[in-house]
Amino acid sequence: MTSADGDTGLLAPGWAGSPAASATSDGAFLQALLDAEAALTRAQAALGLAPDEAATAVTGAARADRFDVRSLAERARAGGNPVIPLVADLTKAVGEEYGPYVHRGATSQDIMDTAMMLVAERTLDRVLDDLGRTERALARLSAEHRDTAMPGRTLTQHAVPTTFGLKAAGWRSLVLDARDRTTAVRDGLPAQLGGAAGTLAAFSAYGAEDATALPAAYARELGLREPLLPWHTLRTPIADLAGCLAFTAGALGKIAVDVLTLSRTEIAEVAEGSGGGSSAMPHKANPVRSTLIAAAARRAPQLAATLYGSLAAEDERPAGAWHAEWEPLRDLLRLVGGAARDAAELAEGLLVHADTMREHLGLTHGLVVSERLSAELASVLGRARAKTLLTDLARRTYSEGRTLRELLADQPELKDLDLDELTDPARYTGSAGTLTDRALERR
Repeated sequence: MTSADGDTGLLAPGWAGSPAASATSDGAFLQALLDAEAALTRAQAALGLAPDEAATAVTGAARADRFDVRSLAERARAGGNPVIPLVADLTKAVGEEYGPYVHRGATSQDIMDTAMMLVAERTLDRVLDDLGRTERALARLSAEHRDTAMPGRTLTQHAVPTTFGLKAAGWRSLVLDARDRTTAVRDGLPAQLGGAAGTLAAFSAYGAEDATALPAAYARELGLREPLLPWHTLRTPIADLAGCLAFTAGALGKIAVDVLTLSRTEIAEVAEGSGGGSSAMPHKANPVRSTLIAAAARRAPQLAATLYGSLAAEDERPAGAWHAEWEPLRDLLRLVGGAARDAAELAEGLLVHADTMREHLGLTHGLVVSERLSAELASVLGRARAKTLLTDLARRTYSEGRTLRELLADQPELKDLDLDELTDPARYTGSAGTLTDRALERR
């Protein structure tokens, strides 16, 4: 029997078991906090502010499996963050000789912010892997169905024909937009180091001739970007994360809601390759991947709003603003990580029913090409006569149960027109093929 106390994602099937789940777990966050502490001691040693032996001792002790994460969480209440009890435990683990070099000159927010950046970077790496899988699968679908005609739908109704290739190319374009934004944010994530009020004063007190050199050394140890300034109350990195994560959730959500619509029983133009079951109805194959992605897309904007709200952070270090960021940021990383995993599986397994799409082009008895006929017939009959005729024939297609092609053939003045070509929806997809090709050129 497994413990019921861990953060297993029981109520979060969208991210449970995903690469992002392990990258954002309590253990992963604890390790990021320890990595931040160890890197600080190593950076100080590199600048001659601590002995090399201290850096070795702190780095050796900074292993998450040596610390009790539950105890840290409970003791965090006393000071409002887990760094305070962690510093005490890490100092004890390092030992009396080099313990004083743990956390020297830093403030809790330095370590929390830096750990958040480490967790974000490690999670975004996994998100980008899955976005890459999604993009490649959509590129394949788009190329395979470049000329697969289907109804274009506007305001829920059939409008004019389009192609599934163009639809998939549009999905891929959004995924590439998400990839580019996420990559830029990941590559710009900065370390945080400022001391108590963002002045680096304590590091000078501990002997640094140029304390401004320490943030750069710290960032190098962590593989993060060097900050121009301490950003305790300058929360651009958090806002950038909020933006790219919310956008990515929405971009993947667009794919999901389209699949949910097109996979309805009465439409059935696509289907998930491995639908989920129902607890009550054995015949169902639910579009579960799309459902979970859509759920993430609905939650993400509100989580991002909390992070944006924390931009208004007072003084040199705020009370409550940065504390409010930890959980929604982790939730966002998890949601997007899970959605990216599900989107890759969805795109790789998506079944496209081209024959059904073609059949549905006839549901309006040929009226799906009425826009084309309006233009073509105007040159033969005049604009007013063409409009009157098409309006009348549109009504008759339903009242008489005949196709628009059949009714047009009864009009003597149209006998010289190629009605088969003019009324074939597959021949009225405009520049869909060219647009698809253009979209697929993007890398």
